Amino acid sequence: MSDDDRHWLETAIELSYKSPPVNVAYAVGAVVVGADGSRLADGFSRETDPYVHAEESALAKLAGTDLSRATIYTSMEPCSARRSRPRTCTQLILAAGIRRVVFALHEPPLLADCHGVELLEAAGVEVVELADLADEVRAVNGHLLLPEQSQ
Repeated sequence: MSDDDRHWLETAIELSYKSPPVNVAYAVGAVVVGADGSRLADGFSRETDPYVHAEESALAKLAGTDLSRATIYTSMEPCSARRSRPRTCTQLILAAGIRRVVFALHEPPLLADCHGVELLEAAGVEVVELADLADEVRAVNGHLLLPEQSQ
């Protein structure tokens, strides 16, 4: 973990505040950062349509780009189960070739049984959790989460 990791994850959390709150999905922000430390793209939940996830939105802006040395910063663990689209964010990250993911909060089991971290790690992706930033992600999603649901 570096100061850059903290900066970019805080940026992703700030983006999550742009997500229109709904009672069937979390508000998430994501930033893709290149190996040189430059911001390549970002996204947030429901940015382009009612069903788009933050990681999906950011990655769509980089179609065809070599992301093998990039890091994706996402406020919440990438989804591994999804009803609204055929591919989960975990699958999209793996398909994009990203080898490093930094996040703040494991997806609470309120809406789905998420195993994004385990799937990413099993595929050889480095996963870094900055749990000290999780409370802010919980706050953004306060419309959904009760304290006991946000573990």
